[in-house]
Amino acid sequence: MAKKQALGRGLGALLPGSPTEDKPYDWSKRENPSDPGGISLISVALIDPNPYQPRTHFDDTAIEELADSIASLGIVQPLTVRAGKQGRFDLIAGERRLRASKRAGLTEVPAYVREADTEAMLEMALVENVQREQLNPIEVALGYERLMQECGLTQEMVATKVGKSRPAVANFLRLLKLPPEAQAAVRDEALSMGHARALLPVTSAEDQRAFLQKAIAESWSVRQLEEAIRRYLADPAPAGPVAQAATTPPSRAELELRAITDALRTALATQVRVKHTASEGKGRIEIDYYSEEDLQRLIDLLVR
Repeated sequence: MAKKQALGRGLGALLPGSPTEDKPYDWSKRENPSDPGGISLISVALIDPNPYQPRTHFDDTAIEELADSIASLGIVQPLTVRAGKQGRFDLIAGERRLRASKRAGLTEVPAYVREADTEAMLEMALVENVQREQLNPIEVALGYERLMQECGLTQEMVATKVGKSRPAVANFLRLLKLPPEAQAAVRDEALSMGHARALLPVTSAEDQRAFLQKAIAESWSVRQLEEAIRRYLADPAPAGPVAQAATTPPSRAELELRAITDALRTALATQVRVKHTASEGKGRIEIDYYSEEDLQRLIDLLVR
């Protein structure tokens, strides 16, 4: 099988001073690579992986393609490290580049030497991956959780650091409430984040798994899964949750109720259920929250 074109070709025409196929860039060594600031050539044997790396899966084909590019062009973007113990270095950002460099046979790589504590290492590794959209939703959620647990940050502080809204951070964190099977399905892209969020109102882990299996087996859309769960929550049947799947087209009243529910969910960034009795012209609205912080956020929104 022919390999894909190596990544990074044509950069010489865009970035002055970047490496070319004929002449890789010559990164100059500094007298003391352990001093923070600037770029140094550092032995790959002295660089230890980032223990706070939020990413858990690295595509082998993509690493191979990057290794081909590095072997041909050199490294365009330096890694980021911090000085460790006994002359070694801790990787902050650039796990893919480090792996690809080793595969390409490089013994040294260019790297920025930064001063960074535990919080900064996790934050920089997380932000780099999130900004490049290289993390799956579960990895993002675990990264946010680690920032909160290991660095003592609130959801608001995490949101500020990673450049996301607080509701967005809260939505990712909610995914960690799902059973392991559902998290694995999202991680492996068998389910979308929308599917995963639709499962959250189901409190029974067993029923969540039943919906999960049905959604995957029959390739349900997010809308189909939401509709099945809505029916299940309105009237849980002894036959099991998957029996609630819609088998007939929804009525106009159901479509209107669905549109109202969607609008509320979007506005409040959480699960909302609208239960309406048409014959009586009344009903109730149920709004989910997942922590005291989340409750306060909703109160602030509703009061405003």
